[in-house]
Amino acid sequence: MNSSISQIVIAVLGIGGTLAAAVITQRGADRARTRELEHTRQLQQEEREYATRQAQLEARRVCYATLSAGTRDLANVMTKVLHALEEGEVTEELRSDLDRARREHRLRHAEAQMVLPDTVAEAASTANRHLGDLYGLLMSLDGGTAQREGNVEAARDSMDKLWDPLWRMRHVMRVDLGVTDPGQDP
Repeated sequence: MNSSISQIVIAVLGIGGTLAAAVITQRGADRARTRELEHTRQLQQEEREYATRQAQLEARRVCYATLSAGTRDLANVMTKVLHALEEGEVTEELRSDLDRARREHRLRHAEAQMVLPDTVAEAASTANRHLGDLYGLLMSLDGGTAQREGNVEAARDSMDKLWDPLWRMRHVMRVDLGVTDPGQDP
């Protein structure tokens, strides 16, 4: 009987070991699958976050390029108006160009205000103020409401001072995009 009991015990242990091995293997496979799924979810989340960051960066880049182009266009038209005022030859076409450039700049600046981070918004607002002041001075000179001789020189000085805020705005934009080193002098 001892040998029959020992055979039964051995058989039960063998069957139990086989079943336990199957259960342990299955649990290990389940854990591996769970880790793999979690890893896949993590990668997908990181890819979505990366795509979102890239889309935001591209949106800012486009906004900056548009604002910069509009600002420079307005400054260039203002320069032409200033030269025409100095020569006494302001034409309706030039006035029309100035109005168009100002409207486009104001629209671009307003759109940018919704996207710009604070540091860039501050630089853009400073440039916008200088542009507005110069625009007002040019309009008063063209309309004859200002003393032409003294204020044409003031307009020239204002035009010269305009470039620093424009370069500062450009520099801050490039730093924000990661194109320029923050410590680099604008």
